[in-house]
Amino acid sequence: MKLRFINILITMFMLANTSVCAASYVVSADGNGDYKSIQAAIDNLRAFSPVPHTLYLKPGIYKEKIVLPTWLTNLTVIGEDVDNTIIVWSDYSGKTKHLTTFNSYTLLISGSDILFENITIKNDAGPVGQAVALHIEGDRVVFNNCKILGDQDTIYLGREGARAFFYNCFINGTTDFIFGPSTAYFKNCTIQSKRNSYITAASTPEAIKHGFVFENCKLEAEPSVTKVYLGRPWRDYAKTVFINCEMDKHIRAEGWHNWGRVDAEKRTFYAEYGSTGEGANDEERVKWSHILKNKEIKNYSIEKVLNGYDNWNPLEIVK
Repeated sequence: MKLRFINILITMFMLANTSVCAASYVVSADGNGDYKSIQAAIDNLRAFSPVPHTLYLKPGIYKEKIVLPTWLTNLTVIGEDVDNTIIVWSDYSGKTKHLTTFNSYTLLISGSDILFENITIKNDAGPVGQAVALHIEGDRVVFNNCKILGDQDTIYLGREGARAFFYNCFINGTTDFIFGPSTAYFKNCTIQSKRNSYITAASTPEAIKHGFVFENCKLEAEPSVTKVYLGRPWRDYAKTVFINCEMDKHIRAEGWHNWGRVDAEKRTFYAEYGSTGEGANDEERVKWSHILKNKEIKNYSIEKVLNGYDNWNPLEIVK
């Protein structure tokens, strides 16, 4: 990992000394960088940049509510150490009369072609209701080796048709802590439940083919947690699929919940393939969910789910 940091710093130096005028900055909470504040660095970046921007975050606790606007694209934000490079805020719905689920975020990403790596993003408001840590509206957004921590509504994937990729990440929360209408792929991630509740609450639009896909992920829980559903439909056409995931015993035998709407059972697409662990239970899952066949699994590769009109392949970014 240290070698990757060195290579990035070398690249930053080379770009800074070429005519393309790529913007590269070091952000350090202790003042030993170009900026003390991540938001201050973001505000300095060129709109719709034709060349890559890079922010290199030194270890520290960045107590900021951060917005990456729609005009901010082509940006990499990389921390030196995921456990010690932390962005944290504590807003929640109802904290003030102007705060709702949708503006309670710690980090809002509205721009596209964004990569975050080796960083923790946290909402530390606690179990007070909806409190988003990460809110994504942009397209082609990648999180690699990051921790996204919260309670209810940790990650809001908020825009129809937008795509996000989470690779080697740790994500935790209590209720509906991965939710929204976007298409998102989670590969090699650990998903930790902190309460007896629901992991996902997709609201996939009817016309969108894929919602949330989890591949080779581990579903675990805090010791007191014993009854967790894989998901429930925030809207009727929710789509969520788990592929080759290890599920601990906290996952309920029935797997999925209809949120009290029988019609949703006919319209959702909830499926699994190759689930393992004490929480895997093909026989007792609700009848309206699906166990994928071998010939169907090819439809849930990263390429099939995320390629879109532009043949986007996020694995080329994180390798």
